[in-house]
Amino acid sequence: MKSPEIQSREYRQLICTACPMGCTLEAEKEGDLIQVKGGRCQRGGKYAQDEITNPRRVMTTTCVMEGGELRRLPIRTTQPFPKNRMDDFMTFMTTVRVSAPVFCGDIIVSNVLGEGIDVIATRTIRKKQPAP
Repeated sequence: MKSPEIQSREYRQLICTACPMGCTLEAEKEGDLIQVKGGRCQRGGKYAQDEITNPRRVMTTTCVMEGGELRRLPIRTTQPFPKNRMDDFMTFMTTVRVSAPVFCGDIIVSNVLGEGIDVIATRTIRKKQPAP
């Protein structure tokens, strides 16, 4: 006689970041079913589902700036990036070099690592002026 298949249960307590309220959520996953308790708005349920099935983060860092007033350019992704590829993202960004001038909002890398997400400048940096 075969034993019934045992499904694993996962319980997580999360702080929702979908809005400024920062509600505490309780999520329980059993098989493919995810139940969420807590939260003051409907966005919390979607946040918990996404956090358990496909966690993502907006990535921020800097890259090398050539010929600019500053040596580093602050950048960020335009959308949340898969959390399991954060190391790949950071390693890739160490290879990126940008020439001045760059304006806030300029696309620095399109479709980074094939994820369909762009990397943009978060600061304007002008060309370095020669000393008088």
